[in-house]
Amino acid sequence: MMSPRQMSEDRASSHSVYMRQTPLRIIHIIGNLLRIWSIYSMYHYVSQSGASTVLFMFSCIVPSAILFLASQKPWKGRPLSNTQVIPSMINGAITALYFIMWAKGVKSCGPLKAILAEYSGAVLGVLSTVLYGRQVHIWKKAGGLLAMLAAFYFLSQGWAMATYSPFYILLLRDIFYGVDSEVRKEHGLGIKDMAIPIFAGILSALRRVIARRVSLKNQLKRRLHAVTIASATCFMFPVAMWDIILGKVPDSSRGLPFLIWPYLSTILFGVILIFYIESIAEERLHMVFSSPRHLMVAGGCIIVMEILYKMDFSLAGFLICCAILGFGIHEATSFERNRRDLFPSPDLSEGPVGDQIQISSLPT
Repeated sequence: MMSPRQMSEDRASSHSVYMRQTPLRIIHIIGNLLRIWSIYSMYHYVSQSGASTVLFMFSCIVPSAILFLASQKPWKGRPLSNTQVIPSMINGAITALYFIMWAKGVKSCGPLKAILAEYSGAVLGVLSTVLYGRQVHIWKKAGGLLAMLAAFYFLSQGWAMATYSPFYILLLRDIFYGVDSEVRKEHGLGIKDMAIPIFAGILSALRRVIARRVSLKNQLKRRLHAVTIASATCFMFPVAMWDIILGKVPDSSRGLPFLIWPYLSTILFGVILIFYIESIAEERLHMVFSSPRHLMVAGGCIIVMEILYKMDFSLAGFLICCAILGFGIHEATSFERNRRDLFPSPDLSEGPVGDQIQISSLPT
């Protein structure tokens, strides 16, 4: 039994750790806000100009790969082994497919649904229990999976939109805003339309799993990420060229600032900055992407962007969908959190390069 003095010391220690992490938490929130801002800018650009999402993402990935290669220089320093380079190149193919599917999901479903669908990667937690866990965890994982599916179903039915939300009086909206029922039917989405961003979210989680298993040291992780983005550029090249052959080019009649900002924000905030922000969150804050805490940060940023861009937004429906999704993620990833609590990972930033890689359950 702990004495009152030990309890007070533990409280003071945890408080000091939390205060030291406060600047990192602020940086994480700002980084996610900038990334989500770039997503809304991209959505308005591709939806209004009719630009190809594949060409847009390829135009953003090429300069991002050049900047990553120029800053990390994976060809210098300790040579990378084939067991590291080959999985990183395969991860590049998965990353390219993720960017293509995710961009199409943003254009078809909107930024809100596409961002929340990225958390579908937590279903890998169910797979990790089947492969590594005990049978007692399966029902808990299944309940979390059902909760996530329910959240995505409610999103597909438009609960986060004021036009479709069951918590919004449509009669008053018809009176004051003149919304026609045919307009509501035209912009409706079904569960099939959510399949593309959900699949992109699973691909996103899979590429994070591969990146974690290939590299342990932070510096090595950054070098291999440069290889992954360069490989993704090569895999996206033939798809982009096919879109050019089909003649899917953006409308050039719009102003230059409208054309530059979506590309610039996606390159700087959506690809480059978010990689370092998420690395800080994982290494210092112990916050993985598919976690309820990360969902809380993203949800707050989405609310800000929905209000600023004056989107068709229902706060009550959005909060209910986020609460159900957060509960599902919590249940689906509970086994991984228990393993991390029982077997805390050592600090890998100062260990030798030749440390043995420990294989654990699939992280999300």
